[in-house]
Amino acid sequence: MTEMPGRRLLLVHAHPDDESINNGATMAKYAAEGAQVTLVTCTLGEEGEVIPDELAHLAPDREDLLGPHRIGELAAAMKELGVTDHRFLGGPGRFRDSGMMGAPQNEREGAFWSTDLDEAAAHLVAVIRETRPQVLIAYDPDGGYGHPDHIQAHRVAMRAADLAAETAFRRDLGEPHTIAKVYWNRVPRTVVEERFRWLAGVLDATPFDVAAVVDDVPGVVDDERITAAVDGRPYVERKAAAMRAHATQVDVPEAGAVFALSNGLAQPLFDIEYYELVRGEPGSPYEKDLFEGLEGVTER
Repeated sequence: MTEMPGRRLLLVHAHPDDESINNGATMAKYAAEGAQVTLVTCTLGEEGEVIPDELAHLAPDREDLLGPHRIGELAAAMKELGVTDHRFLGGPGRFRDSGMMGAPQNEREGAFWSTDLDEAAAHLVAVIRETRPQVLIAYDPDGGYGHPDHIQAHRVAMRAADLAAETAFRRDLGEPHTIAKVYWNRVPRTVVEERFRWLAGVLDATPFDVAAVVDDVPGVVDDERITAAVDGRPYVERKAAAMRAHATQVDVPEAGAVFALSNGLAQPLFDIEYYELVRGEPGSPYEKDLFEGLEGVTER
C-alpha cells in the first residue's frame, strides 16, 4: 500500500450541495492542513428545484438534465474547498435522487431510497478500504430533516462502516478497515437561536424578504449532544464560494453571511461546524479537532 496522509477524513452526503452547506468549512480546513479529504455523494440530486430562471429547463419535469449539471457544480465547489477526492456512490448516476418523502419518485426504478441497503453499502465499503479513513462524518438516523435520501445515506454510511471492518465480508473490495471515530452532523440549539436573532436584525440589508425558522435547519439538537466543534472562521469565504458554486440550489449573496435555498427563506451561514461523536473515544470532553485522541495521527 502506498503511503497515505497521516489524517484521513471521509464524508458521506446525499446530494451535491449538502456537503458545502453542512461541512464546507471543515472540509476546507482539513484539506488546507494536508489531510486526505474524501467526499462520497450518493445521488446526482436530479429531483432538486432549480433557482435561476435561465436554468429552469434542466428541471426533472422538463429536460431532466439537472443531475449531469450538478456534477459540474459539485466539481466547482470542491475546487473552492481544495478537495480533490470526490466521488459518486457506485459511479455518477448509479442511484437516483428519490425526491421528498412520500413522493412517487421514492419508488421509481433506481431510486436511492428503495435500493437494497447492502448493495449500496458495498460500494462505500470499497471506498473505505481504499482510502482507510480514521474519521467518518455522516447524518443522524433522521438524515437531519427527514429526506429519504438523507436517511438512506445515514443507513449506508453506518452499514458500510460495519461491513468494511468485517474480515469475512467481500475481500475482493480490499483489506478490512475499522474507522476509529464516527460523527453525525449537528447544530446546537442555542447557537441556531442566536444566529436567527442576528439574522432578524440584518434581514433588511439582504436580498431576502423573509427568514427561515430554527426548525428549518437540519440536525438541530440540545447543546449537551454536541461533542465537537470545528472552527471554520478562517475558511468561511471558501465555504460561501463552494455553496455559491451550487447555483441551481443555493442563493448566496456576495456579501453577508446568509443564504437561501429554493424557498427563498434566508438562513445564517455557519462558520463554526458542530458534531456529535457516536462511535469511538473522544480525545477530550469537547473536541476542537475531529482527529483528537487518535494514536499515531500526524497533523500534516
